[in-house]
Amino acid sequence: MTPATPDIDFAALIDAYHAGDEQARDRLVERYMPLVRSLAARYAGRGEPQEDLIQVASIGLLLSIERFDTSREVQFTTYAVPTIVGEIQRHFRDRAWALHVPRRMKELSVRLTRAVESKTAELGRAPTIAELAEVTGATEDEVVEALQSSDAYSTRSLSQPLGRDADDETMQDVLGVEDTGFAEVEDSVLVEAGLQALDERERRIVELRFFEGLTQSEIAARIGISQMHVSRLLRRALHVMRGRLEEAMKEELP
Repeated sequence: MTPATPDIDFAALIDAYHAGDEQARDRLVERYMPLVRSLAARYAGRGEPQEDLIQVASIGLLLSIERFDTSREVQFTTYAVPTIVGEIQRHFRDRAWALHVPRRMKELSVRLTRAVESKTAELGRAPTIAELAEVTGATEDEVVEALQSSDAYSTRSLSQPLGRDADDETMQDVLGVEDTGFAEVEDSVLVEAGLQALDERERRIVELRFFEGLTQSEIAARIGISQMHVSRLLRRALHVMRGRLEEAMKEELP
């Protein structure tokens, strides 16, 4: 492999910075900020403000400038890109969660996000819990737990208006109100498609919970399993149904 051609101007700036010239570092940062913004943009839409992601990526750039050895025959970007991306991923793993979640669940949640994207593209549909477990090397219960833990990624204030106007009703105004439109959902074709994707026991649990209004403890007593097992099966069933609903809605788009 042909060695990378050294950038003499870049090497001079790095050497100047390492010798104590702060202006040299500022020039390097200015030069590579487009790279920082580009890498931060890859993680847009995942619940973090874009400006925060750019700041985190900028820390990765500064670390790259600090640690880069000009004697190595590699391009700076080859070294900087994984460093910057690593800082962004670490930010999502360690700091971007609203509630405390065990690190193993955070890491599995990140792997699941990638797995869902790749398997959806591969299969043309949302992957099942079993398929996600196989891809990530986790058990099905761990997958369900990690998907449930992802709900702790961000929170919403109960006093935040649900609409655009400041005087609109808030979450605390409607929290706990009975869903009066559920009968319409029951009869809809989309929900039926979601139910058909479940096995017999999962479908029965969903029907008992949402159509007949039973509590999880009542469902557990009727089916003959633990309440915790009911909770896990319900989470898994809703995940599968959501995938089928999204698939069906895409098919209906022109």
